[in-house]
Amino acid sequence: MGLGESLRKVKLSAIYSSPLKRALVTAEAIARHHGLPVLVEPALREMEVGDLEGLSLVELGKNFSQFLVEWRNGEGAGELPGGESLVDLANRVWPVVQGMLNNNKQGDIAVVSHYFVTVTIICKALGLPLGHIQRIRVQPSSKTVLDFSGNRPVLVSLGDTCHLREV
Repeated sequence: MGLGESLRKVKLSAIYSSPLKRALVTAEAIARHHGLPVLVEPALREMEVGDLEGLSLVELGKNFSQFLVEWRNGEGAGELPGGESLVDLANRVWPVVQGMLNNNKQGDIAVVSHYFVTVTIICKALGLPLGHIQRIRVQPSSKTVLDFSGNRPVLVSLGDTCHLREV
């Protein structure tokens, strides 16, 4: 069963997606079951990694090892060479998430994005420092559920991949 099929019984009021192809394909698979359009949100694109784009782990280790150690130990303020910091990413994504929530108070929404965007949203929702992203793991096509209905957001599930297992 795919992600779209696993969400077919969830009553969604909106489906938002990053403009990047792999996210759009996933969002369209979800949308097929709901008769909803996919709302493309540019702010949901993945973190801009700048000079690190496309490098192998060997190349990262050789050319950026000291930077990566400092970046991992920081709280998200360090900018990737030629790219964004986690703080930049949060400043780009979080206001959009709040807008989505304000525009869809009566229903569940699906947000299809990428690793750094997803873990940044989780940290912001739970009030965790952005440096905690290294403690959160989500896999491609996994489901993470945040409940914003109460006074404080609640993490209901994290990185669920049960729908990807063969039956």
